[in-house]
Amino acid sequence: MHDSTARGCGSADHFSRRRLLAAAGCGGIAWLTPLAEMLTRAAERSPNRAAPRSVIVLWLQGGPSQLETFDPHPGSRYAGQTQAIQTVVPGLQIGSGLPLTAEIMDNLSVIRSVTSKEGDHERATYNVKTGFRPDPTLIHPSLGAILCHQLSDAVEIPRHISIMPGAWPARGGYLGDQFDAFKVYDPQQRIPDITARVPEDRAQRRIDDLMNVVERQFARGRMRQLDQGKTLHGYAIRDALRMMSSDQLRAFDIQEEPESRRQLYGDTPFGRGCLAAVRLIEVGVRCVEVTLSGWDSHANNHDIQHGLLQTLDPALAALVRDLKERDLFDRTIVLVGGEFGRTPQINPAGGRDHWPHGFSIVLGGGGLRGGVVVGETAADPKLDEKNRLQDVADPRPVEDIHATVLTALGVHYERELITPIGRPMALSDGSPIRELLPG
Repeated sequence: MHDSTARGCGSADHFSRRRLLAAAGCGGIAWLTPLAEMLTRAAERSPNRAAPRSVIVLWLQGGPSQLETFDPHPGSRYAGQTQAIQTVVPGLQIGSGLPLTAEIMDNLSVIRSVTSKEGDHERATYNVKTGFRPDPTLIHPSLGAILCHQLSDAVEIPRHISIMPGAWPARGGYLGDQFDAFKVYDPQQRIPDITARVPEDRAQRRIDDLMNVVERQFARGRMRQLDQGKTLHGYAIRDALRMMSSDQLRAFDIQEEPESRRQLYGDTPFGRGCLAAVRLIEVGVRCVEVTLSGWDSHANNHDIQHGLLQTLDPALAALVRDLKERDLFDRTIVLVGGEFGRTPQINPAGGRDHWPHGFSIVLGGGGLRGGVVVGETAADPKLDEKNRLQDVADPRPVEDIHATVLTALGVHYERELITPIGRPMALSDGSPIRELLPG
């Protein structure tokens, strides 16, 4: 089945399911797959068991070491200073720098055998965020953009948000710039340019001038317009104005939370971003990405990785617990990972280099099974004919992560969309990891 990505039937009005199904002449009715529609109806019949709807991505930019995080091999010749601790899941050990995360690992699962063919930061980031390798003829949408395109909402603030964005934030790709992530920074600071700095009547006059004069000038000579003579420029202005007056903006204000709760996440921009992510999901935001940068440890690997774990550990543990306390965990998938892992070998500078041949990604929530380990890397891997370490049991390509998340959220991962140049493109080329899906 092919779907059109024609603008004007996308996020412009954030239709509810009933309004979307009733809308005439909008080819986007097919966005709701049969499975998604079934889950939506089931959720309406059972208000206490809502279908999964959102994703929080904790993006570890730079490439976290799997050995120091979720796949330690203490005592092996490549371990270095790596130590392991037992989690609440019998037999499951993780890095010693994650003691708080160890207490909630029954809610999360680890895919230890993720593989990729991209070892460059930018290309690998693109691969993991979109589920596709870079293609010079096409820009693929990120996971959050796909979810916003495929699933309807009635949210007044952006549905796809990037907190503390890194060098390559999530994008809408061929779905359009309106699906790019809305970028914000440390939630301790107010979002700039949201509050009018002039009296209300004067602000309204400016808005009227903008819509009545500037928009007409912008539309003049542009052949591609949307319904009622409005351009995408006009829709962007309207959505911005709606956001500026929305009570949902309070979700960004973590100061509304008790000090005791804020401290659980850690007094860091990343920790505050994770708390804001929970609040944003609570008001209906579809996808929030929170970035923790600095994992590129070509030298002094041990100190760099363990320093960052002191930021990640409390934030991840608090986020999972908070989602559960707010009855959001079963409706929200949590994904933790970076663009690749680090080499088992320690280089002469005491660092680990780029390693896409068997690294870890963590998934949990959204009805996915917790406490499961998928795949395995060898403690003492051998070199292949190209002088690369191998011995990864049950390898899972990056594409499988995307197919798993989409399936858990009721989106048919094999669905094809028609790109602006008329090319059919599947949402994912992967296969769901069945061990993680509910029975």
